[in-house]
Amino acid sequence: MTGVERVDAFSDREIRLTVNGRRVRIEGSKFKVLSFSEGSGNFTASGSVDSVRFTQGARGISHLFK
Repeated sequence: MTGVERVDAFSDREIRLTVNGRRVRIEGSKFKVLSFSEGSGNFTASGSVDSVRFTQGARGISHLFK
């Protein structure tokens, strides 16, 4: 994922991020954060994703993924 400003919280079942000023909540299982670069905004994790939720008027997710 790109555009990540910060990792707000994470566990093996949930990752909470701030992406381009919006909050993102990713739920699933067996999450492991593999890398995060605050300078470039690149974030990488592994695991099984069940849902992705945006708050604060997110405009879609296609621009977040490479």
